[in-house]
Amino acid sequence: MNDFVAPVIDWAAVSPVLIVLGAGVLGVLLEAFLPDRVRRTTQLVLALGALASSLVAVGLLWDRVQDGSVAVVNGSYVLTPFGLGVQAVVAVCALLGVLVVAERTTTGQDAFAPAAAAVPGTVYEDETRRAGLQQTEIFPLLLFATGGMLLFPATDDLIVMFVALEVLSLPLYVLCATARRRRLLSQEAAFKYFVLGAFASALFIFGVALVYGFSGSVRLENVVAVLAEPSISPLGTMPGLVVVGLLLVMAGLLFKVGAAPFHTWTPDVYQGAPTPITGFMAACTKAAAVGALVRVVFTLAAGLDADARHDVEVALWVVAILTMLIGTVAGAVQTDIKRLLAYSSIAHAGFLLVGTVGLDEVGSRALVFYLLAYGLATVGAFAVVTLVRERTVTRGPGEGAADDDGVVLGEATRLAQWAGIGRRAPWLTAAFCLFLLSMAGIPLTAGFIAKFGVFSAAVEAGAWPLALLGVLASAVSVFFYVRIIVLMVLTPPSDDEPAAASSSGAAAAPDDGLGATTAEPSGVTATLTGTATRTVVVRTVVTVVGSRGPAAVAIALCAAGVLLLGVFPAAVLDLAAQAGQFRF
Repeated sequence: MNDFVAPVIDWAAVSPVLIVLGAGVLGVLLEAFLPDRVRRTTQLVLALGALASSLVAVGLLWDRVQDGSVAVVNGSYVLTPFGLGVQAVVAVCALLGVLVVAERTTTGQDAFAPAAAAVPGTVYEDETRRAGLQQTEIFPLLLFATGGMLLFPATDDLIVMFVALEVLSLPLYVLCATARRRRLLSQEAAFKYFVLGAFASALFIFGVALVYGFSGSVRLENVVAVLAEPSISPLGTMPGLVVVGLLLVMAGLLFKVGAAPFHTWTPDVYQGAPTPITGFMAACTKAAAVGALVRVVFTLAAGLDADARHDVEVALWVVAILTMLIGTVAGAVQTDIKRLLAYSSIAHAGFLLVGTVGLDEVGSRALVFYLLAYGLATVGAFAVVTLVRERTVTRGPGEGAADDDGVVLGEATRLAQWAGIGRRAPWLTAAFCLFLLSMAGIPLTAGFIAKFGVFSAAVEAGAWPLALLGVLASAVSVFFYVRIIVLMVLTPPSDDEPAAASSSGAAAAPDDGLGATTAEPSGVTATLTGTATRTVVVRTVVTVVGSRGPAAVAIALCAAGVLLLGVFPAAVLDLAAQAGQFRF
């Protein structure tokens, strides 16, 4: 009987992941022991400190991986320049995303329900709202999700990758159901995300089973060794089994990327989830999933023969084309700002896949820069959306309404409501226009450099038709980005929209938790004893609420990043070139 030998673990190499996951565990403990009055501040400081420390740990490890990869626990965790680059992008986007999540506008409310488990519209929910309860568990959940994202592209073991997939997914399922407004829509989004995510996880793990059946191992390096010498395979010469398994694993990863035909969850979930969580998912989850996809596909493709490699390339071509077409065509007809940004995210997933078709380091380094540029613009755009709200206004015949009249409701997501926003909040509009122009790939923004990089990588790999289609899709996408800019800057504000009418002198009714106001039907009047009968109208107008700091800081940092990466991209491009290397 052999004695157990404990593995020697290089804790420094794993520190970016351990810091975040450890802070998440500590955050759960703080929820149990800290008093309510200091819980939110403590959780926010802990989350920001953990993410900043993780980013510092990535920087300290950068020079070390340039000399070769670092394998921990027999390859269960392999730190390469590419994996470290993706971890840096995830940490940066998560840090900015947490700032948006922490936002409490001048109305004193954040984006999360005081009791997410309460049934919408019940007395219990009203009582929790009046009591001013806060969901500070949001921050540990974000840290757990981020920890899974950091592990996702940094493992050579498919089982560990599956564990990372679940660690990042399960907190997001919960977070999607926690919106303060439009509660039913939020819970529906979470349920859809959970059900479809379960199918994607099943496809992933079934693909892992097929790969293991062929090679007898779930480590990518070992699978490549068996592909090079098929005679040592437990099943003999059956490389087709690996191709099928790889395609199933790709399906599970493409679901997280938001690529067609696995994109159907994206518009509904992006629309229903709390807007700060939507921005966090759109930037961080996509970066982690693309990193894991590149790691699996590029590594296994290196061991496939010419025919099998061609099959994988064809699959990438088909998915990239479908994703770009669906994202741009469907995005052009959207009338909801969050759904439009969701289809924009799908289109960008297609552009990212264009950079993968060459299966080489040229594409991988272009992807690292693209993920950073896209993440900054996306977090900033959704941060702006959180500040554009609906507000009820009550007025009688011939009366005006004070600027602070009424109750502030949820986000104003219909595009028509954004008309004339530029006159009310010029700086916020300027930042949003910058983010949209970057997504469109306009020169002097980070998006232009990013798209030029992935399209150049495709041309260098001989996939010039795919690059040409990507350029055409980008041109089409300019339409719906510019449409929003014209609406905000050049279109006059629309007239106030009547929501309902209530009786004499009544103020706007409070939000019922479903995103609507509770009021009498339009035109109702009432006679009060000793007074004249009078009808007042409750109208819904659009307002830009003030930020108490975190969201404004996030928007400013994202805007500065988008500009700097577009005007002075050389330093970051050099780092991306180093991050594009695969060393095993």
